[in-house]
Amino acid sequence: MIRDLEVLGPHVPDGSVQGLSLLHLQCHIGTDTISWARLGAKDVYGLDFSANALRHANDLTERAGERVTYVQADARKAAEALQGKRFDVIVTSVGTVTWLPDLADWAYSIAALLNPGGVFMIRDSHPLLFALDESLHISMDYCSGAEDSWQSDETYTLIADDSVSSRHSSSKITHMRNHNWAHDFAEMTGVLLDAGLEIRELGEHEESDWKSLPMLEYDERRRSWHMPQGLPRIPLTFSIVAGKPDC
Repeated sequence: MIRDLEVLGPHVPDGSVQGLSLLHLQCHIGTDTISWARLGAKDVYGLDFSANALRHANDLTERAGERVTYVQADARKAAEALQGKRFDVIVTSVGTVTWLPDLADWAYSIAALLNPGGVFMIRDSHPLLFALDESLHISMDYCSGAEDSWQSDETYTLIADDSVSSRHSSSKITHMRNHNWAHDFAEMTGVLLDAGLEIRELGEHEESDWKSLPMLEYDERRRSWHMPQGLPRIPLTFSIVAGKPDC
């Protein structure tokens, strides 16, 4: 969450979301959505396609004493689900667009939902990671359109304590076929530009929010993962900030 604000901050007044209306796309169980509300955003919305995730989000938000409106919808159809709404800021973060097979409707929804002068920010796992295996060898297509499909009854949701250690939830899923799709920078920036937005910043970052490669080491101060000294420096996450023109 702190890394999201570091990316977004230079593009909002006084480096803060204080008093700005905000939509969090693919919000999952709402933990980051609650954080945006606690940072002072107003009229905060969270959108996710999973009814079960949103049940947890509503429960967590009530327990946190915050006000967030949650909407169940596909992020690619957000503009249809939120007809008449407009936001100063739209955000989405780690673990999002790789679950979407295409991004054109996603980008047009973002553009339609932004106020003139509004800002969109995405920060996510770097597309290079889609192509790399655990030995840093290229084993998958990097270019957009590649699909990774696998069978598993385990959820990716992690239960973490106050230390670095974490474990998989004991819950099993019944729909075991998983799909991820590659989205390279040409596609991601291209669809945002085609939707009428302006690219304000493109970033590549050497830290990850999760242990996306087995050799990564944990930085307690930053609460993030990075490559150990002596191994090649590669980007682990990326960020894009796009703005909607005032007129």
